[in-house]
Amino acid sequence: MIQTKKAEILAEYTFPGIERVHGVTHDGNDAWIAVGDRLQAVTPDGILGRAISVRAEAGSAFDGRHFYQIAAGKIQKVDPATGAVLAIVPAPPDADYAGLTWAEGALWVGQYKGRRILKLDPETGRVLRTVQSDRLVTGVTFAEEELWHGAIEGGQAELRRVEPNSGEVFETLVMPDAFVSGLEYDGKDRFYAGGGKSGRLRVIRHPKR
Repeated sequence: MIQTKKAEILAEYTFPGIERVHGVTHDGNDAWIAVGDRLQAVTPDGILGRAISVRAEAGSAFDGRHFYQIAAGKIQKVDPATGAVLAIVPAPPDADYAGLTWAEGALWVGQYKGRRILKLDPETGRVLRTVQSDRLVTGVTFAEEELWHGAIEGGQAELRRVEPNSGEVFETLVMPDAFVSGLEYDGKDRFYAGGGKSGRLRVIRHPKR
């Protein structure tokens, strides 16, 4: 049986001059949001930190050393100190990307209209696994070893915990009146979710069991 509950939103931030959040990641200290022309750090108390000038139009990820940022249908490997694009990860020939995360030594990219999540080799871009969904995918992250993704259907947004091979849904957190654009776990007890055209960043409690 699928466990369903309302998401517990702990905080909601808006930022001057930021009208849209395209993707979200976390470096262990700060959240980072993709806002078009840069990756922008957000401290745990919702204050804007430093920015990295790089094209940032969709999902974002951090592997502990480098950022990965989707833009123009490509996955850029970015030096966090300089903002230099160190490499382009070959991506499947479909710009329908909605979410990116790092787990199991690989990149996981969500495809919105494709309703699926792809596990990619970070060097070659080869698809290692396909996880199918029955919802439009709007973000992807791992909380410990659990695969979660943002989803929407019929105007209803939610966060879903799914089996990372079959895509079977175990748990949903309903997000009333909120669109999710990018999702990341902070490694402790919180999810960070982008709010798309609202320009919002929401902090959501992870439902510890």
